[in-house]
Amino acid sequence: MKQLKDLRVTSVEFLHTRFVLIKLQSDEVLPEIKPGQFVEVKVNGSATTFLRRPISINFVDKESREIWLLVQIVGDGTKALAHLKEGDTLNVLFPLGNGFTEPKKGEKVLLVGGGVGVAPLLEYGKTLKEAGSTPVFLLGARTKADLMQLDLFSKYGKVYITTEDGSEGEKGFVTQHSVLAKESFDRISTCGPKPMMIAVARYAKANGISCEVSLENMMACGLGACLCCVEKTVKGNVCVCKEGPVFNINDLTWQI
Repeated sequence: MKQLKDLRVTSVEFLHTRFVLIKLQSDEVLPEIKPGQFVEVKVNGSATTFLRRPISINFVDKESREIWLLVQIVGDGTKALAHLKEGDTLNVLFPLGNGFTEPKKGEKVLLVGGGVGVAPLLEYGKTLKEAGSTPVFLLGARTKADLMQLDLFSKYGKVYITTEDGSEGEKGFVTQHSVLAKESFDRISTCGPKPMMIAVARYAKANGISCEVSLENMMACGLGACLCCVEKTVKGNVCVCKEGPVFNINDLTWQI
């Protein structure tokens, strides 16, 4: 069930000069939240930000009634969010969209993330671990400094890393990592820059692996009303915020 609530800011932590982790607490029990869903936040303190901003749900702590948002600072709206302080409130519409598919029992799952696209994979990995399935994470970044939350990812599965400059893990892109040649997987879920997701989808299709991607189209309303997040699919144009953000690659018209 969707909720529109003022959530209390309990922590604002810069993980990088361009990334901030915001923890929000509800005064009531959180609704059911599926990995891959997102929120729409109202931004105050920014004269140029009129619409809500979509942000993936990074982590859910049911006991403390907290949700975490990993925010990349790219414009006035996200800069304003980064200036939130403990005790502030943030108006949030959540949970929105459709999340990742629950794998079948015994399936080996690979979660591939790049940049801020790693955000929804932490909650998904935690959920898989709690269900008795230990995922494999393959995380890519430009440099070692751009890698985030590795200690948390390692709690829920085996972590492999690529960096473009070779400063951590294997040098190159995620689709070049040696784990793809050494291990086999039944299911892949990925989120990150579109070129990376297309490359992952191409690898999955070539190897007959079921694959889902979490799209990052601009989503202003989160309800399918503004039509700014439309994606072309085999079934026609759909709103990513309502039909996604998670899609099976077979439903997309990507040239893979």
